[in-house]
Amino acid sequence: MTKTQTPALDSAAVADAIDTVSNALERAIAGLQNLKTLLVQPEAPDEFDPKDPANKFPDGKLTPRGVEICYRLFDAGKSRYAVGALMDISFSAADNRHAAWQHAGGIEREKQPL
Repeated sequence: MTKTQTPALDSAAVADAIDTVSNALERAIAGLQNLKTLLVQPEAPDEFDPKDPANKFPDGKLTPRGVEICYRLFDAGKSRYAVGALMDISFSAADNRHAAWQHAGGIEREKQPL
């Protein structure tokens, strides 16, 4: 073989190498997607809307449904700041609801129907 000649490629070997790399990438992507589902904290369930008008009386106080939604947001791991913002209530009101939620048993409390 002279310096200007290139070795012949084995097309079957190249195809096998490409298949091996493709399979490894597919496994890596599947693993990353699985890891993402494990790490991403689920959002509050879609069964309720924290800003629904049915959550508050006309004077701005929470209805029993609004209180239960606060509790479910705490169940989902939301902070008092987040619950206040989501429910459009003050931090103080969210803090009081958090204390009541803890007193009721926290995440182990008996959930009320919406």
